[in-house]
Amino acid sequence: MALIKSVRGFEPQCGKNCFFADNATIIGDVIMGDGCSIWFNTVLRGDVNSIRIGNNVNIQDGSVLHTLYKKSTVEIGDNVSIGHNVTIHGARIEDNALIGMGAVILDDAVIGEGAIIAAGSVILSKTKVEPYSIYAGVPAKFVKMANPEQTRTINKRISDNYQMYASWYEEDEEL
Repeated sequence: MALIKSVRGFEPQCGKNCFFADNATIIGDVIMGDGCSIWFNTVLRGDVNSIRIGNNVNIQDGSVLHTLYKKSTVEIGDNVSIGHNVTIHGARIEDNALIGMGAVILDDAVIGEGAIIAAGSVILSKTKVEPYSIYAGVPAKFVKMANPEQTRTINKRISDNYQMYASWYEEDEEL
């Protein structure tokens, strides 16, 4: 069972049909929408400031979301996929974005709608990633613009797939 813990008077809240892996950790001022999945060894640490997550968001294995005390928050839009071992620290991720495995996104960065952050990239503090753009590297730089229709379709399919994967665990619990 996931560790869901109140801190400083804040209790995590979640919408309908959310999946939390057995060893996911969700602490404090965390509010998420419907259809989200929080995978194994993932930590959402809303102890020092708020974490807000939209609908149909998947945060994959080993990822960590945290903030700066009284300075930054984490905001994640709808239909966002956050790959394995991602660190998001006090940043905003807009709708339909895809964050590749092992990426690091630092305080006050904004990842625009439909943007793709390549695996292993580091988005420095205060970076503004344009909607439907692809960024890669350390530090991450603009690579090219993506086709908005293709990006929406691909990113939505990935986030929908994660709802399906989460449903497999519910079926196993019925055995």
